[in-house]
Amino acid sequence: MDSLLRYKFFYIDKCNMCGSQTGSHKVLGKRLNQSQGRNPRKKIGISTTVCQCSDCKLIYSNPMPVPFSIEDHYGLPPEEYWIPEHFKIAESYFKNEFKTLKTLIDFKPGMKSLDIGAGIGKAMIVLGREGFDAYGVEPSTPFYEKALNHMKISPDKLKHEQIEDVTYPDNTFDFITFGAVLEHLYDPSASILKAMKWLKPNGIVHIEVPSSDWISSKIYNLFYRLIGTDYVTNISPMHSPYHLYEFGLKSFKEHARQHNYDVAYFEYYNSQMYLPKILEFFLRPYMRLTNKGMLICVWLRKRV
Repeated sequence: MDSLLRYKFFYIDKCNMCGSQTGSHKVLGKRLNQSQGRNPRKKIGISTTVCQCSDCKLIYSNPMPVPFSIEDHYGLPPEEYWIPEHFKIAESYFKNEFKTLKTLIDFKPGMKSLDIGAGIGKAMIVLGREGFDAYGVEPSTPFYEKALNHMKISPDKLKHEQIEDVTYPDNTFDFITFGAVLEHLYDPSASILKAMKWLKPNGIVHIEVPSSDWISSKIYNLFYRLIGTDYVTNISPMHSPYHLYEFGLKSFKEHARQHNYDVAYFEYYNSQMYLPKILEFFLRPYMRLTNKGMLICVWLRKRV
């Protein structure tokens, strides 16, 4: 009952990314407010319905549970999310992203970057080392304080606000990144459009999100059906890691078409499956060939 009191529930009447009416969307199943395990029927909790857009394949919950405070989800100290080694910046951290970025823009030192959902500031530090004038936004108080006090991020560079509330002048940044962030936001469409306003013409927005076509989710959902339940493993709106959406590539292509920007590049990340090793052995090649990896990374370009 305590968990229920922490949320307001809102009915969704159209797809957040492509705008199609939810009445025609597919109901995938239901999701508990806790890890479901192999037999969700043995768990007691609150559930919400999980749906998928018939047009762009966006996965979302309907009704959408919204906490009364963001600290209900992200107020824990960073140490409870990561082991101490995660506060160290590996040599490879954000290097592949920067390599891809340099193929998409004519990079010059001093260009401005913005990391939305900056966490403790690791990407800001790496982008600064690569020559960007790096800025960030972080809504969680513990993460923001860790970024300033432990990682030595300047408070002039990092805003302690939610993206829904933060402001920057139009045409300020050359590069904006949402690394593992957009799936946590209640209005991804509005957040992308806000970032596009802050972006300079020809600038790039980088987004990394869970894919709605991940093969492992499909297999787990099949397992739940075979044992006679209507549960699904997609998203986790009321328990860690608090994912509210999974995205299809068409989610971004249709959103780009409607809002006058371009999908400049995309790729799928195929490293994780979380299946028994024997299944992974046979299914990993299929996952790579069919773009059914866990994450999709898109690079969006603002038109001139």
